[in-house]
Amino acid sequence: MVEIVPYDPSWPRHFSGVEAALRELLGSTVLTIDHVGSTAIVGMPAKPIIDIDVTLSSLTAVPDAGACLVEAGYEPRGNRYDDDVWAFMLKSAVPQLRVYLCPPLNRTHAHRLTFRDHLRRHEDAAKAYAELKRQLAVRHPYDGDRYTEAKSEFILKIIDRALSQAS
Repeated sequence: MVEIVPYDPSWPRHFSGVEAALRELLGSTVLTIDHVGSTAIVGMPAKPIIDIDVTLSSLTAVPDAGACLVEAGYEPRGNRYDDDVWAFMLKSAVPQLRVYLCPPLNRTHAHRLTFRDHLRRHEDAAKAYAELKRQLAVRHPYDGDRYTEAKSEFILKIIDRALSQAS
């Protein structure tokens, strides 16, 4: 079910705790760990899932890191978009955790950061996105894939706008 809840000010604290645990679990292959998705944007309503991108030292580090996550209780969710980003869920956590293992210089990861940072700096875009998410959750309450797909045009426009402003 697509459930959008009001922003929870404890989400950044949850991320910090998970970041430390992931660094310990995955070790020296970790380059960066970033809080991405709506829970990373202050004030943004979101699905109560902390999205985390873990950038590893190389694509070849992904299988071992993935095995560590599975051993720690994460459920493998695959590479759904053929972008070398591998997803893992920890449903037993509250809030739930979705960890993405990314190789360095991954385009999907870079776009997530661009989108997140733009919404953090542009309140009007953040408000428009929040409203879109509410509408789509009502329209697609039992279809997370359609919900996500329906957001993609808005997200791509924001990324394009942010990248053009940066050049």
